[in-house]
Amino acid sequence: MKKSIKALSLACLCLAGTSCGMKNNADVDTCLRYQYPNILNISVTPEHNMRRVGCFTDAGSWMGFTIPEKDKWINGFCGPFSIDNRVWFAKSAVSVNIDGTEMTPDSISYFPGEIYMTANSENGSIEQRMVFVSANTALLNIKNNTGNKFSITGKGWNKDVTLKNSNNIITANHTNGETVQITLPQDFEVIDNDSNYTATSNSSNTYVAISFYASENELMSGEQKAIALLNNPEHAIKKNNDRWEGYLKKIIRNDMKHEYNRIAAKSVVTLISNWRTHREGLLHDGVIPSHAVNYFIGFWAWDSWRFSAALARFEPELAKNNIRAMFDYQLPDGMIIDCIYTDPKENNARDSKPPLVCWAVDEILEFNNDTAFVKEMYPQLLSYYKWWFNKRDHNKNGMCEFGCTDGTLEAAGWESGMDNAIRFDNCKMLKNADDAWSFDQESVDLNAYLAYECKLLKKFANITGYEFDGPDYSNQVADYFFNEDMGFFCDRKLPDGKFVQEAACEGYTPFWTEIASKEQMEKALVLLTDTAKFSTYIPFPTAAADNPKCSPNGYWRGPIWLDQTYQAIKGLRNYGYSELADKYTMQVFDRCEGLTGTSPIHENYGTHTGKCLQAPHFSWSASHLLMLYEDFGK
Repeated sequence: MKKSIKALSLACLCLAGTSCGMKNNADVDTCLRYQYPNILNISVTPEHNMRRVGCFTDAGSWMGFTIPEKDKWINGFCGPFSIDNRVWFAKSAVSVNIDGTEMTPDSISYFPGEIYMTANSENGSIEQRMVFVSANTALLNIKNNTGNKFSITGKGWNKDVTLKNSNNIITANHTNGETVQITLPQDFEVIDNDSNYTATSNSSNTYVAISFYASENELMSGEQKAIALLNNPEHAIKKNNDRWEGYLKKIIRNDMKHEYNRIAAKSVVTLISNWRTHREGLLHDGVIPSHAVNYFIGFWAWDSWRFSAALARFEPELAKNNIRAMFDYQLPDGMIIDCIYTDPKENNARDSKPPLVCWAVDEILEFNNDTAFVKEMYPQLLSYYKWWFNKRDHNKNGMCEFGCTDGTLEAAGWESGMDNAIRFDNCKMLKNADDAWSFDQESVDLNAYLAYECKLLKKFANITGYEFDGPDYSNQVADYFFNEDMGFFCDRKLPDGKFVQEAACEGYTPFWTEIASKEQMEKALVLLTDTAKFSTYIPFPTAAADNPKCSPNGYWRGPIWLDQTYQAIKGLRNYGYSELADKYTMQVFDRCEGLTGTSPIHENYGTHTGKCLQAPHFSWSASHLLMLYEDFGK
């Protein structure tokens, strides 16, 4: 019989020996992580060629696990999976058996920071739970309720993996240089050969460490840590629980309904599951856009600024390192490059990304009073700000353009962050210098961001004692880009200054940065609340819905990107339209597919349907859902 959620949660807690001090069912509600069972559906029994998958990962690890599908059951968590190289080491490196008896799945769950399963046989049940205790190591707890001897073994090892056993440490070496080690207690009797191992124990409650190493140096330093971990697993489990309890306590609001709290918890899980520790060319820890797809396994500039702004609320050290990671590659002229990877040869320095980093630093300052970090970053922040005016202001009028270093429209589109936006359909490139090109178009969002960065840099200068000596055109931006005939903000063409009359999400930005006048907001409300344009089923699409060029699946040409929806809603709130902002926030929470259920948070959503689009487990969307949640009702 399937256990109730309360009973399942209590079983997990008793197994963990956590700091929640659970003694009876009534106490379960005091431990936040267990109030959100099945936070995400990660049930996948993998095939070795399966490269796109969302998984359980934590603490910056480069490995992940899934829960097996019930109709393709393996009595063990699936994996590990190499997130960087997209390789499954095994279908299950540690699966549990009772004398060959078939195990039938019972309860499974993904709680924030923990996965759990139980399976039954004619002799009783086996419970398994897993948490990450470090970036290298996951700790598996096996509780044997059968009274019989049990064994563990690997299932479906990758053909490129070789195994060896030494003193109850199973080492699985992959030809790509990565290594998995399974560290077993000394009371296990291990039989092994070149292709697998079997380890047997009489214990009713035991722990196994599963560790992942990218290099020989990591492996050498990690072996003894894994052995020590098995000597005191309760301490590591308590640290994990305290960390996750701390995350959720900082985020969850008592005045919100459970479904919305669940969205907030899922957003935290999404951001932390995309945390990757420093490795090779990534010199600091940071957050990737999505661990579920291979093309997002790196750090991007404006993605990082958004992630850090959200992380400031509950994981400030990661927020700071996420920013440092991008500035590790700042060029001598001040440019922050587009994206960086473990292999620096893959880095993209053809373009930058929209300047939002001072906003992220300010969020870290406001939530943590971290003036030391502001002082650390200030010279680099100012250098990056000046770079825009030095390299992206073609006619030196103080209004900048998106561009690139190589003169291509492709890279200039990337620099805007809105790769294929309708507003860029007729753009051409203008040369500013040998290493600097601009669109023939001044962009309202870019200059609104720069005005906000300018304001914050002045604030930081007062805090740090540094001098702000950059250009300041902040008070000119709003009037320059406001199209009175349309009643909305638009880009302007060079050299004649004509408006690009394509009402789209870039027009939300001056309201978010609060440089627009009240009169401009009142005029823009006509478009913002028009159900044929921006007040759609999911509000505030990337292009006005009635634009003939708008496409429901057009990436930046129509779908919902939640950062832009957030900026529009926050803009309404900034100008006193809080009830309207709350109404639109509820439309996001209630209508985006799967947000309150078990589906992962996606890269974007269908404007008229709420359907999930593009990459799942997406940090960018999670960041802005947290901010919408935080603002709701205020």
